Amino acid sequence: MDSLTLPRGTHGFTDGVLPRACNSRTVLDHVTSKWGVLVIVALSESTLRWGELRRVVEGVSEKMLAQTLKTLETDGFVVRVARPVIPPHVEYSLSERGRALADRLLPLMDWIADNADEIVGA
Repeated sequence: MDSLTLPRGTHGFTDGVLPRACNSRTVLDHVTSKWGVLVIVALSESTLRWGELRRVVEGVSEKMLAQTLKTLETDGFVVRVARPVIPPHVEYSLSERGRALADRLLPLMDWIADNADEIVGA
């Protein structure tokens, strides 16, 4: 294996390349966007309503929260449940797929939290 060839079939590599047209790039973009990660982390703690999510994920605009939730719901990571009451009551939680993702994402977030001050302060 030369220095430009990567192992086949591991971590998204195809024939030693990370292909441009790979679906994993789309999923990676969705789940590792700043707001995507923060929403998944917030929902890993509990089911939340819209306003609760906005308070937990400080700084997210209504537009970005709506887009992020829609993307994560379409991808099957988030479940949206609308309760038929007045005023409308909508809850968001992680699906089984979302929980499996959170189980892998939370250790990375712990590492980031443990090292962020040193990295940013460097």
